[in-house]
Amino acid sequence: MEGRPPRLSHTTIAEVMMPHMANHVGNVHGGVILGMLDRVGAVSAIRHAQRTCVTVSVDRVDFREPIHLGELVTMYASVNYAHRTSVEVGVRVEAENLLTGVRRHTNTCYLTFVAIDEAGHPVRVPPVLPETEEEKRRYREAEARRAHRIAELKKRGRR
Repeated sequence: MEGRPPRLSHTTIAEVMMPHMANHVGNVHGGVILGMLDRVGAVSAIRHAQRTCVTVSVDRVDFREPIHLGELVTMYASVNYAHRTSVEVGVRVEAENLLTGVRRHTNTCYLTFVAIDEAGHPVRVPPVLPETEEEKRRYREAEARRAHRIAELKKRGRR
């Protein structure tokens, strides 16, 4: 199977945070951000695999700073690593005050997706072919995260 460079999976989504997305103090609910993370990650995974992909895991999500009502949230995603039937997608989240233009990095998250066929069975995905030094660094780090996730699953007796 021929490999694919990360640039083919690059995906960006942006959405203004509206009143129904926020709590009583004007901070956006974490679930809104998690839903956006899953959507942008899925598109990136599908672009890489050229198959339907389903979410398998979401690594720890730390909300570094609150996201406020009226801010533009932009998410940048790309595939970092692929292994047999799964891909890891990295997502960077930024919030922008549209009146001042000030942008803040609020989250980074890693999601794992598995490619499936029409019957819902896992299928092979193309390997990732990192081209830049940054992509090579992300690939190595993703490989280490995968090893750590597998070790954790083994500890819990789930693999």
